[in-house]
Amino acid sequence: MSNFHFANTAAQVPGNGTPPAEFSIKAPSSTDIWSKPPTHQSSTAQSRSRLSNEPASPSPHPGNTNTTRGGLIIVLHTADGDKKWVKAGIELTHGKPHLSAVAKDRFADWSLLPVPSGGGAATLEMVKEEDGSLWVYLIEGVSKAPIREVTWVFEEEGVKECWVGVYAARPGDVGGELEVNFGHLIVE
Repeated sequence: MSNFHFANTAAQVPGNGTPPAEFSIKAPSSTDIWSKPPTHQSSTAQSRSRLSNEPASPSPHPGNTNTTRGGLIIVLHTADGDKKWVKAGIELTHGKPHLSAVAKDRFADWSLLPVPSGGGAATLEMVKEEDGSLWVYLIEGVSKAPIREVTWVFEEEGVKECWVGVYAARPGDVGGELEVNFGHLIVE
């Protein structure tokens, strides 16, 4: 397995490429991972990814995503140069933190749920299930609640590389740098 590295920044990864139990990523303003018709494509967020030569069966599991826009991400780099991705985390929208799950094939679609605690922290898990679908779950104690199913991720053809990791983004140009805290990331 490869070490983690940052995309879109020259910053050093804490832990010499292996994340410690708790770590942070800082995102400058005007960074995002988003795609909206007809032509808006953005992948400028600060991210830390583990590289693999082919799609894996990832189960990233970060505890305590303690801010407004950050979480887990899987990025598929296809042979034609396209990027398809799934991200799940905490996003601040309409003035409140929400659980967010976004899947981008041709363009992105976005779903939101209130954070059960009402705060800015959650434990999320992405899992390749037996039927080949990617599921995003909210973990609360011993409970595992489904948030989203994405059916196409592991059926994608022509994938040259798969990144599995975490991301931080600060859309808009107000507010300066955003620090996103992560804990207990597990990639299997």
